[in-house]
Formats: sequence, C-alpha cells, structure tokens
Amino acid sequence: MSEELSILSLVLQAGPVVQLVMATLVLASVFSWVAIFQRTRVLARAQKHARLFEDTFWSGAELVGLYKQVVNSPNLIGLEAVFKAGFQEFTRLRQDVKSDPDAVMEGVHRAMRVARAKEEERLEAHLPFLATVGSISPYIGLFGTVWGIMNSFRGLATVKQATLATVAPGISEALVATAIGLFAAIPAVIAYNRFNAKVDSLAMTYENFADEFAAILHRRVHQRGE
Repeated sequence: MSEELSILSLVLQAGPVVQLVMATLVLASVFSWVAIFQRTRVLARAQKHARLFEDTFWSGAELVGLYKQVVNSPNLIGLEAVFKAGFQEFTRLRQDVKSDPDAVMEGVHRAMRVARAKEEERLEAHLPFLATVGSISPYIGLFGTVWGIMNSFRGLATVKQATLATVAPGISEALVATAIGLFAAIPAVIAYNRFNAKVDSLAMTYENFADEFAAILHRRVHQRGE
C-alpha cells in the first residue's frame, strides 16, 4: 500500500508537462483496452459465423434456398455477405438473355471482391489505433522522462550541495512516465499482432470461399439449357 501511495505521490508531484504526458498515456491505454475488448468480440463472432456458414454451404444446401435464408438474415456479415453479393449479381446478370457467360462471371468476381473488401475493412477497424499506441507510447513516455530529468537537473542550480536525495525524487517522477508508456504500448502491440493474424486468416477464408463459389457458378453459367 505504501508503494502505491509513493507512486501516486510521484505522479501528483510531477511537473505539468510530465503530468500531461502521463494523462495522455493513460487515456491511450484506456482507449486501447476498449478497442481490444471490442475487436476480440468482433473477430470471435466473425470466425464463428464463417465456420457455421461453411458447414451449411458445403452440406449440399440448394443455392436459391440458401440465398433466401441469407437475405432475410438480420446480421449479414462475413461469408454470408460475400455469398449474397456473388449470387445476387449472378442472378441479375443471368436474367439478361444476351449476357455473355464470361461477362456474368466477371460481374460475379467483381461483386464478391467488393464484398470481401468491405468485410476486411470492418474487421480491421481500430487496428491502426492499436498500432499507433504500440509504436508511439514509449516515445511519448520517454519525452516525459527526458523533460522531467531536465527539470531535476535545472533545479540543482538553486541547491548549494547536490546529493542523491536531492535528485532522486525528480528522476523518479520522470521515470514513471516511461513506465506508463510501456504499460500502454505492450498490450497494444500484442493485441495488434494477434488481431492482425486473425484478420489475415479470415481474409484468406473469404478469398478461398469466393474462388470456390465462383467455380460453382462458372459451371452453372456454362451448362447448356440454363
């Protein structure tokens, strides 16, 4: 308890610039943890939806029936959005009797590519913020430390005899800024790397599904009598 009080007293006794640095880092840490919890839920939900939809799709479900089910879904995300975009464009272009099969497939690929890009953008939301916090927080903390140490040594000019007890409080106050900077940066870096790997994995899942679904539609559009 005494250690906590001593750290608190160091923060309260720090200069205004160092306190501003500390406050900035604390706010960055709070917002990064909010982003971490929010991204954890979003990515877990996206992975679950991807598994469920793939199981349904490859179980032999009829495409028209699956499309109607997807369109009526209140939460259209991930593979469902890619499937909807591709099949909707396929159906629309096939209604034109003059449409060329290659033109139909080009439109399908384009529609699914746009849907995939939107889904990946949704998954990557807040990741740049985590990367920013992870990369600049140590430097902001270091700035606070350097500023605090400069003030400590400037204060020695008014002291006749400089001792460790004279300098130690000011240096300790300054070093707290570095500690807070690392406290903000380390979780943000770990979370960013972890989430980035999950986003890449989901993006690959979406791309593979789009290619496989396009192959199915390609066979359909080239069937005679269709």
